Amino acid sequence: MAKIEDNIMSQLEMVIDPELQIDIVNLGLINYVNYDGEGHAVVNMTLTTMGCPLTGVLEEMINDALKILPEINAVAIELQWDPAWTIDRMSRYARMALGI
Repeated sequence: MAKIEDNIMSQLEMVIDPELQIDIVNLGLINYVNYDGEGHAVVNMTLTTMGCPLTGVLEEMINDALKILPEINAVAIELQWDPAWTIDRMSRYARMALGI
């Protein structure tokens, strides 16, 4: 199952935040992923702000990206706000791309 979870993370790198133009993995929005072995994936994530207007868009993009994987039949997205997102969660790549 670790291989499938790695594939899930790779697919999530294809999901680009429409505002920042960086993928959601490098932005540090993904806390963890879980695959139950029966086709169900859980993506636990946070957003940069609690009232992010792109929540629905990102959820749809995540669903579309993961349903490409043959093992995935259903995707559940769990939003977690604690701990809050900070720029410290961003990868070096994302910081460089955003000039931070």
